Amino acid sequence: MAFIDIKDLSFTYPEAKSPALSHVDLSIGEGEFVLVAGPSGCGKSTLLKHLKPSLAPFGTVSGSVKFMGRPVDELDLRRESREIGFVMQDPEMQIVTDKVWHELAFGLESLGTGVTEMRVRIAETANFFGIGKWMESDCASLSGGQKQLLLLAAVTAMQPRLLLLDEPTSQLDPVAASEFFDTLRRINQELGTTVIVTEHRTEGLFPIADRVVFMREGGVVFSGTPREAASLIEKDPSFTAVLPAAMTVFAKTRGQEPLSSSPLTVREGMQYLKARLGGERLSIPSPAPQKHEKKQPVIAMRGAWFRYSKNGADILKGTDLDVLPGELLAVIGGNGEGKTTALMAASGMYKPYRGKVLLNGKPISSVPEGERYGKTIGVLLQNPLLGFTRDSIREELEAVRKRFRLSEERVAEVVELMELSPILDSNPYDVSGGEVQRAAIAKLLLPSPSVLFLDEATKGMDAFFKLRFGALLRKLTALGTAIVLVSHDIEFCAEYADRVAMFALGGVIAEGSPRTVLGGNSFYTTAAARIARGSIENVLTAEDIVSLIEKKA
Repeated sequence: MAFIDIKDLSFTYPEAKSPALSHVDLSIGEGEFVLVAGPSGCGKSTLLKHLKPSLAPFGTVSGSVKFMGRPVDELDLRRESREIGFVMQDPEMQIVTDKVWHELAFGLESLGTGVTEMRVRIAETANFFGIGKWMESDCASLSGGQKQLLLLAAVTAMQPRLLLLDEPTSQLDPVAASEFFDTLRRINQELGTTVIVTEHRTEGLFPIADRVVFMREGGVVFSGTPREAASLIEKDPSFTAVLPAAMTVFAKTRGQEPLSSSPLTVREGMQYLKARLGGERLSIPSPAPQKHEKKQPVIAMRGAWFRYSKNGADILKGTDLDVLPGELLAVIGGNGEGKTTALMAASGMYKPYRGKVLLNGKPISSVPEGERYGKTIGVLLQNPLLGFTRDSIREELEAVRKRFRLSEERVAEVVELMELSPILDSNPYDVSGGEVQRAAIAKLLLPSPSVLFLDEATKGMDAFFKLRFGALLRKLTALGTAIVLVSHDIEFCAEYADRVAMFALGGVIAEGSPRTVLGGNSFYTTAAARIARGSIENVLTAEDIVSLIEKKA
């Protein structure tokens, strides 16, 4: 008997033109670690929610979902709450108490757990997750990574047999994401919990997953071991975008070796590359410095200091930052280091208590808000849903069109660019995280601002759309648009940024080209750079490795 048995499951949201799930068949054994991947809107989150009845969306459903041999919708709420845990993409949507220890106790109290047993569970859970020092902390004071870990700990304290996670690392920096994945591995291996996780950030999950499931257009197109997933490249080369860097390099340089022997991890990738090069050490020539005419920054932050309350700690500490026209500036760094605060200050939405921010040489605060935002500055908030107030995405775009007196042709152009046609009549709260992100960016693009501030713009975006989004950003910068991208997506920044600024200690600690800032790092770098270390110098992307090997051949 399968632990989870899904038979011919189909589901359509109310008034939707096409099903979100279409004849899904999937069987999962107890104790398995399963990664579910695929483009935004392919049905990953919808499938996950059908495994927890209290979260199942409303709509037309057919087929069956069984949990331990019993239809999942026949589980009473108490058993479902105890045995099926769910971790959402945004911890703010799920944390319900004020203190950390209250959050750990909340689920146990709801189940009527005895006081002694509850104290033991909380204590051992805090030790397992290494969060003992936070116990008296306010949940609101935690960083994004800490909140996500707390949420996972609170669910784990209830000792679920099945743990479901919907893009849990989309807001985490590379170090925090790696630690989160390692914690998931321990939960799976040391507690025997069955784990099913949907993710666009697959690099760290392939090595620990027992099975990978790829979905497209509501159906399952592949289910197999991570190494077997390499066969997808033969069917569709675009799948290299979602596979680990080691697999991509191997698939494109393997010669006659079978795809089934593909490396998965950075270590295996390093071993393959050294063997492929016969121990020879190579180097990608550094590009010759180009002479550019000195550009005047469209935004200039000088000696900015900022804190959220009069007696609070300083978040920005004398920060200097230039935003140049026609340039994509990527801002990276750990959770809580001040990246978003710097973005909000540079865009004029926050006012530093010391220092200044200039817009085209003038104090940004002297420019009326009506002139400042829209055609001059566009700002994407970290939670894009905060910018939606209407019943459909079409109505949101139409409101922007009327406000700035734009043509309907301009709306149609942006809709096509951001691939929004299938969801135009959907409520922003009913679409996937990646889709609402695209809709929010579309609203910003409509009036053609000269400066774009994007906070975690690639959050929730699948690897396939990121390729098109990266091309769009390049097109915008070629037209002179200045773009500031705050991001935890190091791979994307390495590929598309003109300049990278790394934040820590309240300011910029390193700044320069992606190859200069990211190339020598251990954690804030790309998987390809790690794979090539000791074999090829100056590598940043998998294509760097592939191109050099092809030239050598």
